[in-house]
Amino acid sequence: MRRERGQITVITIGFFVFVGLLVVVVVNASAAFLQRQELDNLADGAALAAADGLSKDEFYQHGAGSPVPIDQGEARRLVASYLSASGEHVTVVRISADTDRVHVHLERAVDLAIAPPGWTSRTTIVSDATSQLRLSD
Repeated sequence: MRRERGQITVITIGFFVFVGLLVVVVVNASAAFLQRQELDNLADGAALAAADGLSKDEFYQHGAGSPVPIDQGEARRLVASYLSASGEHVTVVRISADTDRVHVHLERAVDLAIAPPGWTSRTTIVSDATSQLRLSD
């Protein structure tokens, strides 16, 4: 007859390691998700601010329902102003303005709440937003 003494210890240790890793993943994922929501709000606000940089000369020449051209230089200035006023630190900002749309791409490095040995303690979150300005009837 085999001795089974001490087998429950191995199972208990394995269970606690699994639960510990699960807690690390859930805490880090929650923290990154909240940071991502914050960055999404910032990108949306920046894109809306950039849409205010419409070309004022073209604005009065277009009829209702048509897209309004956006001045790229003014859009970039408005996004930079919005981001500096927010006080948030963003590592990468890319703005591309088509004739009637503004695309804002933001990236930020985030420290993870719990970093086990051997794991990286930072990750990067990314957010994109697009805005378009149209005249209404």
